[in-house]
Amino acid sequence: MNETGRPQDFPLSNPRADRVRKVAQLAGRPARLKRSEFLAEGPQVVREALALHQKRIAAGEPGIVYEVYASEACLDRHPELEKLAEGTTAYLATDEVLAAMADTVNPQGIIAVCGFVDVSLEQVLDSGPRLVAVLCQVRDPGNAGTVLRAADAAGADAVVLTGSSVDIYNPKAVRSTAGSLFHLPVVLGAEVGELVARCKERGIGVLAADGYGQLNLDRLQDENTARRLGASAAGSDYALENPTAWLFGNEAQGLSEDELALADHRVAVPVHGAAESLNLATAATLCLYASARSQQDSGAHPS
Repeated sequence: MNETGRPQDFPLSNPRADRVRKVAQLAGRPARLKRSEFLAEGPQVVREALALHQKRIAAGEPGIVYEVYASEACLDRHPELEKLAEGTTAYLATDEVLAAMADTVNPQGIIAVCGFVDVSLEQVLDSGPRLVAVLCQVRDPGNAGTVLRAADAAGADAVVLTGSSVDIYNPKAVRSTAGSLFHLPVVLGAEVGELVARCKERGIGVLAADGYGQLNLDRLQDENTARRLGASAAGSDYALENPTAWLFGNEAQGLSEDELALADHRVAVPVHGAAESLNLATAATLCLYASARSQQDSGAHPS
């Protein structure tokens, strides 16, 4: 940073420079795994990465943002990013350099190199979670990122991806989270059988989102409303206000029979129109919000 708080006066301008190539390599999984680093692209995602970085630094913990590269035009449009980037290694860069670094065809003027932020399954379970989203064999990075964003919006306590799911540090997945990757704990590489067993040990119910499920999400919400209004809970299928882990399956095949068998119940999101089914991200959003509302209404989950 120079005296004005801006990065160096002369922007990086050679798109073939070693530094540029090293950053660009993070678009590929081998480099990410080798270096435990990934790319955050665009003002929104970088803003959230920097906010978490500064929060950790203030708490005396290691930061997560190693380098920031930005165009002058981007910093002019988003002056708050300069303040958030204070204390990091920041560089001005031309649009050509940013295009060479970025995974996108039209980069948004700022890129950050970040350290991995995932946590262990033990850390999540020891925190006493009440709402967890579990992605089983979810392969599309856009879907994975969108579900993580929905889980964040619903106030979920964590997102868990099984070992056969997409790398959440894939640039498209990171962009799809819109910064939510930096808001809630994320567990990678979980084994679904172990996860379910450990949830049940802690009294966390396990629901499988399944289009052919015997339970109906609308009915579960109606039952929650009845209990909240003082009606008898007799005959209740499942109390959505209870701590819950939702299993969401592969985009094309859904959950496997083995995965479905692990759940306490299979729950269908009703389709009232002519559509064959809902896509993964939409179904996950509806399920997570149903649990979140039930927990909020019952006072079981702090707002």
